[in-house]
Amino acid sequence: MKTSNYFTAPIYYVNDSPHIGHVFSTLLADIGARTALLEGHEKFLLTGTDEHSAKVIESAQARGMPVEAWAQRNADAFRQTFKYFNIDFDDFIRTSEPRHESSVRARIEQLMATGDVYLGEYSGWYDAGQEEYVSEAKAKQYDFKSPFNKKPLVQRTEKNYFFRLSRYQDVLLALLENGEFKIHPASRTAEVVARVRDGLSDIPISRHSSESWGITVPGNASHVVYVWVDALFNYLTVIDTDERRHLWPATLQVVGKDILWFHAVIWPAMLLALKQIEGNQWLELPRNILAHGFWIREGEKMSKSMGNFVGISDLQRYCNDFGVDGTRFFLASAGPVGASDADFAHTRFIESYNANLANTVGNCFNRVVGMINLYFEGVVPPKAANTTSFAEEILQLSLSTREKGRAFQYDKMIASALSIFRSIDQYVNLTEPYILIKQPENLEQVGNILHDCLEALRQGALALWPVMPTSMAELLQSLGCLTEGELPSYDFGRPVTGGYRIKETRVMFPRYQEAQ
Repeated sequence: MKTSNYFTAPIYYVNDSPHIGHVFSTLLADIGARTALLEGHEKFLLTGTDEHSAKVIESAQARGMPVEAWAQRNADAFRQTFKYFNIDFDDFIRTSEPRHESSVRARIEQLMATGDVYLGEYSGWYDAGQEEYVSEAKAKQYDFKSPFNKKPLVQRTEKNYFFRLSRYQDVLLALLENGEFKIHPASRTAEVVARVRDGLSDIPISRHSSESWGITVPGNASHVVYVWVDALFNYLTVIDTDERRHLWPATLQVVGKDILWFHAVIWPAMLLALKQIEGNQWLELPRNILAHGFWIREGEKMSKSMGNFVGISDLQRYCNDFGVDGTRFFLASAGPVGASDADFAHTRFIESYNANLANTVGNCFNRVVGMINLYFEGVVPPKAANTTSFAEEILQLSLSTREKGRAFQYDKMIASALSIFRSIDQYVNLTEPYILIKQPENLEQVGNILHDCLEALRQGALALWPVMPTSMAELLQSLGCLTEGELPSYDFGRPVTGGYRIKETRVMFPRYQEAQ
């Protein structure tokens, strides 16, 4: 049965240019959405830009530009970056759009009517860089400095609008502990649960501002909604229409570990509050949240002061040498999908490419197709009706790969997919068709072996298509299993067919050697 799948990436501050972290988060969401397509389901992928930050105003002023022009320029940069990396988003939301402003104001107004948002006074430690207050305990833990940029926290007292987060502590804790609200990896759930158990206080969701840049609180134009609250509602802005409402709840929301608290506690609490209001019964909690780690570079934490961020120009140089698909593969297979951070190291990239793509995927494809060309003049040999143990092994590997994809374990999904290609190589080494062919009476047996290998190649290409859509579609097309513009499918795709003449294609993933 075809089901709806809504995948979201974070939306990104436009105070600076895109970098590897932005590409990585959005790539994971793209892989998830493409995995849903492979399973025959509907998918919708959302990303965009978070524009109402004080940092955006500062960045625009530093460049002598109107804030609207600066936001537009960087929003365009993010959109172009994601297109360059073949991220198939279905909508791109900018929080400065009228559709978003009206949506946020309507939601805040609903929460004010129920008493979940109220005007109060707050005194505490403020992190200007993150535009959020920090608890007394956390301020002490980090020596009253921002854990993100190390700048001193500021003691502030001001009137704000608050969200009554404390009201939802018990229900949130129950949802997290019984697994109804899922966070991946599981270790992140333990972190969030421990913090919720410490107690939830009501949180300020607005700031007093004379700036016109921001979404004002309904009924009080001197207050603007905090940027992180404004940003959370983007997930609803885009799909709260008659045509798209069926997409909710989100299948998977991809976030960095630095914004997990907002998505695992504040966001679901707001949804619980909104759901009580007539007409909002459809606002269930997201099904899953994936909170990934950070990238470091050559063993060092990335920072502006060190000038070692992996920017888009850096990634594009890798794309020039290894292809967009090769770069997507490294990010997804070697990146911080789980609880740990990951190192973007040049030698690690080359080793991964040569071992996994050149030596495994590319070599396997070229080896099998080379024998088809040599022994059968490029025509797929017919297959005997019997099912071999090798075909059964490939089927089990394919099913395992699908299972890992459904569990959002994309690094493990890739590892399982690579096992398909390694099994093909092992099968060729075991059966030795290149020796059998020397005896004419073995031609049919060699044909059966190579037919099984081609079908296994098809399964491997399907498994890696969400990660490397262009090259794997090319592989499938060369085998006659996909036409141009057609979507691949696990259950409804065409198998390898005897009598088909394999199309010539480029050398798949040539081995990379550094220039001397």
